[in-house]
Amino acid sequence: MNNTRLKSDLTLLLAAAIWGSGFVAQKIASAEISSFVFNGLRFTAGGILLALGLRFNFPTRLKDWRWVLLGGILLFGGSTLQQIGIATTTAANAGFITGLYVVIIPILLFIFGRQRPGWYVWAAAGMAVTGTLLLSSGSLRIQLNTGDTIVLGGALVWALHVIVVGKAANRMNSLQFAAGQALICGLLNLAIVWGWPQENRLIMSPTTLLAIAYSAVFIVSLAFTLQVMGQRYAPPTDAAILFSSEAVFAALFGALLLGERLQPVQWLGAALIFAAMLLSQGHVLLSSDLSVSPAPMSRPADTSSD
Repeated sequence: MNNTRLKSDLTLLLAAAIWGSGFVAQKIASAEISSFVFNGLRFTAGGILLALGLRFNFPTRLKDWRWVLLGGILLFGGSTLQQIGIATTTAANAGFITGLYVVIIPILLFIFGRQRPGWYVWAAAGMAVTGTLLLSSGSLRIQLNTGDTIVLGGALVWALHVIVVGKAANRMNSLQFAAGQALICGLLNLAIVWGWPQENRLIMSPTTLLAIAYSAVFIVSLAFTLQVMGQRYAPPTDAAILFSSEAVFAALFGALLLGERLQPVQWLGAALIFAAMLLSQGHVLLSSDLSVSPAPMSRPADTSSD
């Protein structure tokens, strides 16, 4: 039995785990530099590393560059809206609302792609959203403000980015796309740093430099490449549910490396996310042909979160 589809989903899960570890690097860097400086340096450096691996063999077709440009702009937009919104809301609210892209993706695909996700997709998405809320806030209560609305806009952008990655993965080289979108996102952030003097603070400690280096190598170069590779054979709805595990891995790395502790209800949230991933993969594990990959537009994709 060919397990290409299952391997793709495991690749996406690995990407989510690496993104979760990036929470520690982001936390360390945020104490000294702004998000624009951090994102500008890490995405640009990560993009250059990927370009070196490609020997600067960038796409030659205009239609490939259109996908790269769209991916880079969405990557920049999602991270920027999240950062702007988090300034006037809590980290718990921001984490939960960003996780709503788990349900935004099947809704967008249903409205614009005329795709009807199965019942297990909606059930798994609901479990993932509930789990993310419990994990991020420790309760089922959430109070919305202006910052929350901005973060919700960012969640919509993240949902579009996941969908775009899923389409681009079927049309062009994975490394070329990952390198291109990283460079575009990084340069857009650096342009803001250059244009806004108040953002132009580049003096930082060795610890912050290490955080930037880790993020550039593992978060940008490795995890975003794994995302593109994994989404070649995994539907965006699968990807979204698997990516919700990023919150679980962030909590685990926070506990291990930053001494943060979770309440029992938060562990319940993590368990719900894990159950959602198992439910979303049930149809894959029980399928008689795991190698079947839907066509790009008939298929039901970070965050990277900040």
